[in-house]
Amino acid sequence: MSTRSYQRWAPKHWDEYAVIDSGDGARLERFGNLVLDRPDPAAVWSRRLGTDAWDEAHARFEPTGRAKGNWVPLDTVPEGWNINYRSPQLQLRFHLEMTRFKHVGIFPEQAANWEYIAEHLQPRDKFLNLFAYTGGASIAARSVGAEVTHVDAIRQVVDWTRINMELSGLDGIRWVVEDALKFAQREQRRGNTYKGIVLDPPTWGLGPKGQKWRLEDNLLNLCAVVADLLEPGGFIIMNTYSGIAPSALETVWERILPSAQFESGELCLRGEDGHWIPTGSLIRINSRP
Repeated sequence: MSTRSYQRWAPKHWDEYAVIDSGDGARLERFGNLVLDRPDPAAVWSRRLGTDAWDEAHARFEPTGRAKGNWVPLDTVPEGWNINYRSPQLQLRFHLEMTRFKHVGIFPEQAANWEYIAEHLQPRDKFLNLFAYTGGASIAARSVGAEVTHVDAIRQVVDWTRINMELSGLDGIRWVVEDALKFAQREQRRGNTYKGIVLDPPTWGLGPKGQKWRLEDNLLNLCAVVADLLEPGGFIIMNTYSGIAPSALETVWERILPSAQFESGELCLRGEDGHWIPTGSLIRINSRP
């Protein structure tokens, strides 16, 4: 019989990132010395601060379509800048840029998972990061001595992760530029296993040959393959920014790993006034030794 708990997680150790305010479909955020105004459909409440505070933003993102848009500079902004994440167990550094997809190179809420990864890995443990983007989880795992495999289909973001690795004073990450599911299926055939696995699959997208990806169509197969890659006593972290509820993720995984322990809930940020800002669904799975 599985055991479970429902939670909300938010990072606790950010000094160079903060949600200054949120509401009316947007977040006002500080990344280092830059203040950015970005859309956030989850921010359905009213803003706490007035227009004077929001007018202090250095740039505002204005969508032009479902997933793209333009940054409108409101002050002098650099092409790129660096930000530090410091906690008792992690000393990381990231390069940021304002992209046409609204993102800047990190998802700050993921710091809650970085801490979990660092706590649960030992030197030389094997760690797999699927759909890895710019690799905060990969760098956190490598910083505690794990043997890290970083998989993403887009070479530009893999190169970006390499920069973050070097900024953090690290080396030795294995880079794989490939479709994450195809890589996982090949590892399954080879019988390879990992102590820790993180996956953050996209809600939708197009493959390198134009094939369509919908998470709902691939979820069951993806989870089943990943489960076969897990060492006894290992862990899986799955995060989604889709509409799939945490309880649905838990049901999927419970059917696949019925004896595992589960924690599911929302991955969040905390505003400067302490309120919770949901960003996605999260499940953590611990298999029995």
